[in-house]
Amino acid sequence: MSASVLYMSVSVDGYIAAPDDFLGGPAGHRLHEWFAPGGEFAEVTGPAKALMDEMGAAGAVVTGRRTAELMDHWGGDLNGVPIFVVSHRPPGPAARFGYPLVTYVTDGIASAVEQARAAAGDRHVHVQGGYTAQQALAAGVLDELQISQVPVLLGAGRRLFDVLPAEIELDIVRVIDTPEATHLRYRVRR
Repeated sequence: MSASVLYMSVSVDGYIAAPDDFLGGPAGHRLHEWFAPGGEFAEVTGPAKALMDEMGAAGAVVTGRRTAELMDHWGGDLNGVPIFVVSHRPPGPAARFGYPLVTYVTDGIASAVEQARAAAGDRHVHVQGGYTAQQALAAGVLDELQISQVPVLLGAGRRLFDVLPAEIELDIVRVIDTPEATHLRYRVRR
């Protein structure tokens, strides 16, 4: 069965987005400088290249509605894989009629991850979004966390793990240290 993996860039003080949730601007772009300097994707080299290749090899994506809408559903195509959007309400017209790879899942995070795993086959499921990650951890369906910790203190914004149901133990799988970020891979201990 494929693993579900959260990929997220985070500041040292735990923020994943600027206070207004806007991913652009100095605070938002700073977290992504390690792979997109100045907001433009760049050829990543060295130890972080394997990480970028791995992230791009997902067989399906699970994301929250807020992230999907902020990204305009990636135009309906995120590396050609199915996108499962966890939501409490049906999709808007663009996602419903214009994006065949986008599926809204209204019966919970566990169902979304199950559908994504079936679609991904032997490839991993890329989990996106802070709230979605919190839900997946609470439901016991998030297997690993790939955290790229960027050496900056933002001081405000949207935190990655604001609310968790209980303490969750993690095992360190690997650490890749680069000048732009420290990339930490954890497995959720069951």
